[in-house]
Amino acid sequence: MSWKRDGFESHEGKVGVLLADGSEPGPVYFDLGSSSHFHESTDWWAYDGTFRRPTATSMRGRCACGWRGERTFPIDWRQAERDGLDAYDTSGPELDWEAHMDEVAARAVPLPEDVAGLLRQLRERLDELVDDTPLTVLKVAGELEEITAFFGPLATRLLTRAQEIPLSRVAEVLGMTEQAAGSRLRHYEHMDF
Repeated sequence: MSWKRDGFESHEGKVGVLLADGSEPGPVYFDLGSSSHFHESTDWWAYDGTFRRPTATSMRGRCACGWRGERTFPIDWRQAERDGLDAYDTSGPELDWEAHMDEVAARAVPLPEDVAGLLRQLRERLDELVDDTPLTVLKVAGELEEITAFFGPLATRLLTRAQEIPLSRVAEVLGMTEQAAGSRLRHYEHMDF
């Protein structure tokens, strides 16, 4: 299970685990048959010690951007087995990730209120139209793509010409991970407008 916040999708949060020595284990692998492909997982419940997998002793919040929660929460595997993994309390790590996301949101450039209002109205109106007139919604989507295809590359070119801003700063201001910010910039750099 992962956590996401609207507008900050690349900052996917999850429960991370620590071993008894304080280290963070790598992914665990599951052999699902006789093929050469092995499924891998970093889900907290996979570190229960069965089938010679590592045994996690505590959990903490983690984010795709590399952030790790400072607070740790012990894992009681007997209780997790008794109550069921879905019922096990992972609220501590999630609350820490939410606090991290509050900090990410505070550093991100806010949308001007009039633009945010227009986008909100557009989303609501499209939600009303999509079931009854999907062709209209496709027409609107095309118009939005044209707007994006013009302004995305223009803003990217102005940004790169005006000054050399480190990718870490671009990611911070856009409220995304460096990987997602780099991908967005490359995408717009190669669009024609």
